[in-house]
Amino acid sequence: MSQPTAQQNKQKILVVDDQELVLFATINVLKKQYPEADIVQAQTLQEALSKAAGIKLDLVMVDLAIPETRGKTAQTETGIQLLKTLMQLYSNLNIVVQSAYPRSLVRLKPTISLHEGGFTVADKSLPMDEMLTKVDWALKGLIYTPREMRSGLEVKPEWLEVLRLAFKEGLQDTAIAERMNFSERTVRYYWTKIQDALEVYPDAGKNLRIQTEIRAREEGLID
Repeated sequence: MSQPTAQQNKQKILVVDDQELVLFATINVLKKQYPEADIVQAQTLQEALSKAAGIKLDLVMVDLAIPETRGKTAQTETGIQLLKTLMQLYSNLNIVVQSAYPRSLVRLKPTISLHEGGFTVADKSLPMDEMLTKVDWALKGLIYTPREMRSGLEVKPEWLEVLRLAFKEGLQDTAIAERMNFSERTVRYYWTKIQDALEVYPDAGKNLRIQTEIRAREEGLID
């Protein structure tokens, strides 16, 4: 059996931003962090959808304020439409939103809640290393959304059952999946949703699952 080539194993990243200087800076930082990745760029909604259709992408980085086509005015609504379309077409696509106006993402809250890929938000005012952290989280399938999208703790019954089986019965994800008649991938997806709702994110030196249990107990989700 033939082995996969190095080209096939390369991560494929699409960066979408209409500002050439920002696009250049972002791509350079990504190239240093992911030297083996194939990184392509787009400056409009139309270009982004065309590139996404032609490449099996691992990650898309999107600025919300982009034009629909060349020569048109950049608008946040256009970026919102691009994200909505990408999530509808590619349910497992990992996405990073890099924007100075992340609050507008509240319009996409229902769509984001159903998305199965990683989804993180990096404010453009943050240092580049913070942006790279959000890229890493997205590639790992994690969810990180603005605080205003998480106001009021909303926890679905399935999430509560995952917490109960994990922390009351001590089951691992494979056993949880069997008990709930879900795939293990679905259980991992629920964990990302639970952790985002509880504002639990990777922190060097800390166990993510233990931190989730602590926050769940603090919020009264488990005894």
